[in-house]
Amino acid sequence: MSDTSVSPDLRGIWRGARIPLALLLLIVLTGLALVLSRGEQTSGELEPGSYEPDGSHALARLLGRQGVDIHPAHTISEATDQADGGTLLVTAPDLVPGTGLTELRRRVAHLVLIAPGPDALRQVLPSLSAAGSGEVRTLNPDCTVGSAVAAGPATLGGMRYRTTDPSARSCYRDGADPTFVQFADRTGTVTVLGTAAPLTNDRLADEGDAALGLRLLGDHGRLVWYLPSPVDPALETAKKPFFDLIPAGWRYGALMAGFAVVLLALWRARRLGPVVREPLPIVVRAAETAEGRARLYRRGGASGHAAETLREAARGRLRSRLGLPREAEPASLVETVSARAGRAPAEVGAVLHGPPPADEAGLVRLAGELDRVEREVERS
Repeated sequence: MSDTSVSPDLRGIWRGARIPLALLLLIVLTGLALVLSRGEQTSGELEPGSYEPDGSHALARLLGRQGVDIHPAHTISEATDQADGGTLLVTAPDLVPGTGLTELRRRVAHLVLIAPGPDALRQVLPSLSAAGSGEVRTLNPDCTVGSAVAAGPATLGGMRYRTTDPSARSCYRDGADPTFVQFADRTGTVTVLGTAAPLTNDRLADEGDAALGLRLLGDHGRLVWYLPSPVDPALETAKKPFFDLIPAGWRYGALMAGFAVVLLALWRARRLGPVVREPLPIVVRAAETAEGRARLYRRGGASGHAAETLREAARGRLRSRLGLPREAEPASLVETVSARAGRAPAEVGAVLHGPPPADEAGLVRLAGELDRVEREVERS
C-alpha cells in the first residue's frame, strides 16, 4: 500500500460543501447580472433617481414630462450654486448647515420645506412653530391654496404647525393644527409640509398625492432638489470635540466618581494588607500519573477496561499512521493493518478487537501483541 494518500476528510468536506457553494455562487452571479442590467441607480429617501418605496423617481419622472428641469443637490454649496429662481425643495431642512436656509430663500421664487424643526423655522419663518406630530393619513385640504384645492384629499399629517401670521394659508388640518402651511410675500413663496409621504413612490398613486406633488413642485420650469446630508463638508466647521458636548455637570460628576473609586481602592488595599505569595501546586510527572492510574485498575480488577484503553490508543495511532479517518469501520482498519503487517486478518482482528483478557497475565500479553503490530506496520 502506498504511503502517500489524499486525506478522506478533505474529500468528504468537499463533497458535502460543493452543492451549497455552487448555489451561493449562482445567487451572487444572478445578483450581479441584475444590478448590471439595471444600470446606474441611486438609492435613499426622497432621492429623485431612487426606485425604492421611499424614493421619488416616479414624481421626478412626471415632473420631467411636464418640462420641469430638475437639478439634484446634496451639499449646501451645490444648492447655492444651482438656486437661481424657480423652485427649491429641501427634504431635510434641519440638516442644512449654518444660515444656509436664509440664503437659499433669497435665491428662489418658491421654497418648499419638508417637516422643518424649530431651528429651521427660526431662520425662514419665525412666526411658525411646531405643534407636535401625528399620524400620516388621508386629509382634506379645507383651504384656498390652488395646489391643495386641485389635488383634493391627500396623504399628509406628520408634523403639525401653528402660526401667528394672519396672512398664512393653512391646509390639511390634523385636528386644529395644519400640516400644510404656505406663506407668500414680495420676496417669494414658502410652503411647509408636515411629511414627505405624498412625494414618495409608495404613496404617489394614493388619493391626490400625484396632483399635489406636480402642482407644488412644478409651478416653475426649474426645480432644485436639495437633499441635505450629514456628511456635507460645510458641517465640518460646525463640529465640536466630544468632550465639549458633555455637559459641565456630567464632567464634574465623573471627576467626583473617579476620586471616590481611588479612595475606595486605597481603603480596601490597606484593609487587606500586603500581597501574600502562595506556593505553586505540586508538579506530578506523567509517568507517576500513569503508574497511579494502573494501580487503580489493578486494585479494582479492571483488566477488561485497561485492555480496551490500550486497544483504543493503539487503534488511534494506527489510523493516524495509515491515513484512515477516525470514523473508519473496524473491518477496514483490520484489512489495512493486515496488508501492511503481513498478518492474517483474523489474527489482527483478535489483537485489535478481541475479547478482554481474563487476568493480568493476559493483559500483559495483549500489550506486547499491540506493540508488535504497531512496529510491523511502521517497518512496512
